[in-house]
Amino acid sequence: MTNYLHRLTPAKVWLGVIPTLWWNDDFINIDIGIPYEQALSEMALAGYVGCGVGHKYPTDPKILRPVLELRGLRISEPWVSTYFTIKAMNRHTLESVDAQLDFLEAMEGGSDDPRRADLVVSEFGGAVNPLPVALFPNCPEFSEDQWKQLIEGLHAAGEKARARNRRLCYHPHLGTGVMKTEAIHRLMDETDPRLVNMLLDTAHQAAAGVDPLALARKYAHRIKHVHLKDIRGEVVTNIYKGELSFQQGIEAGIFTVPGDGSIETFPEILDALAEADFAGWICIEAEQDPAKANPLQYAKMGREYLRKLLGW
Repeated sequence: MTNYLHRLTPAKVWLGVIPTLWWNDDFINIDIGIPYEQALSEMALAGYVGCGVGHKYPTDPKILRPVLELRGLRISEPWVSTYFTIKAMNRHTLESVDAQLDFLEAMEGGSDDPRRADLVVSEFGGAVNPLPVALFPNCPEFSEDQWKQLIEGLHAAGEKARARNRRLCYHPHLGTGVMKTEAIHRLMDETDPRLVNMLLDTAHQAAAGVDPLALARKYAHRIKHVHLKDIRGEVVTNIYKGELSFQQGIEAGIFTVPGDGSIETFPEILDALAEADFAGWICIEAEQDPAKANPLQYAKMGREYLRKLLGW
């Protein structure tokens, strides 16, 4: 393997962390009561410079921004669940996109800091991951009309992001219609690369049976945002065998931080991105139950793994 990792420098790659180590943003009952101020302090203590948006954060940028600045943190991304493939949700979805873009403008306040947040989206029309149903057998498959609606909707959202000098990054997610390899390829093939980028989530892809290294190599120039997390292979197997829901999988420990699970190709994945001159956010994530996995311990573990790979 040719090593391009030296190209990933702090000048153009920013290491963040997603608050799902401290609580779950999909299943709010997975929570041991950690206040957001503690979570942010622990993120900074673990050595990160940014974070995703969590549901416990204040929604008023005038409150949130100084709390982050006090700890040397920036927002790496907000999340928008899109609903382009179901009826009467196109306008609502695009309004949500506008609202998050407004939020980011207020948070960054015209700053010339290059560490700008990306807009992360994922199509949740027909998604089963929020439901108490078997995850893998019930993953939706879009009709031709739904694919057309999705592509058109993403292009409209991407135009809004580009007009604000912002990158829209699509997150292929477990339990959705863009989970499997073929669907991810179709999304990339049929969307305009000027408007729609990819968010590579190594664990969601690996758990779905998609090779994250193959994706990194094929779409290196379109991957503009990374969620770096690991899977526990035996838990994935148990989810398939036991027909477990997404929530049951999280509670069973399907995810962990890089280097603590079954994915062995993180160096090669990052090398492929480095070769393509990746610049942007790489965020450690592990959707874990904080009652079973101490958030600060795992945040530090993930940061140390990156330090060993990147040298900083």
